[in-house]
Amino acid sequence: MVQDTRALALTFEVSGLPPVKTEALSIFAAGHRQATRVRALLEAACAAAQQTGWTPLAGPVEVDLILRCPPGHRTSDASTLLGGVCAVLQDKKRVANIGLAHLGVLVDVALYTDDRQIRRLSYREEPAENLSYQVRVAAAPAVV
Repeated sequence: MVQDTRALALTFEVSGLPPVKTEALSIFAAGHRQATRVRALLEAACAAAQQTGWTPLAGPVEVDLILRCPPGHRTSDASTLLGGVCAVLQDKKRVANIGLAHLGVLVDVALYTDDRQIRRLSYREEPAENLSYQVRVAAAPAVV
């Protein structure tokens, strides 16, 4: 896959299920039941960003999520899955009013500044033997 030298799109795979955003408690709270999923997503995003020299996007963005799971194994609805992924990929230090020290260096992983930049979201499911997902974050085309 050839990357634009400016890295305007970043695509990466994560095994397991995405973090879901379902309640008022921040998914970043230490010991939250989504903690392992949050960490897995941050580690995958961090590795992909380091490989491509990604810098967080400040303009409009698009977020695509493809969930791969055995038929009938989806555990959450699309909106909570997208909400969880988007919450994790934005700049956490700007939005979190809780301690993030337990995330260590992963606290700095951000693919864009905040959710208000999102201009397009897409969600798709594909049948697969094992649970995994693909995330793509890209600069959205400027609206004329």
